[in-house]
Amino acid sequence: MQFQLQDEYIELFKLLKVLDLVDSGAQAKYIVADGHVKRNGVVEVRKRAKIVAGDIIEVADATIEVIAS
Repeated sequence: MQFQLQDEYIELFKLLKVLDLVDSGAQAKYIVADGHVKRNGVVEVRKRAKIVAGDIIEVADATIEVIAS
């Protein structure tokens, strides 16, 4: 799936919530902190990591390509 950025970046936990991959912001923070999310092939544990255009996010069975607006 693709996500089109409206700003310069989006924080990782907010991206997961906006795409309805989690039920709440708290759940998003939990799965990130627990190491269930990859950013560009590397496990990302920073909940507020700034996701920018060109990043590829993997969580569970979903792969998200972040593109510029």
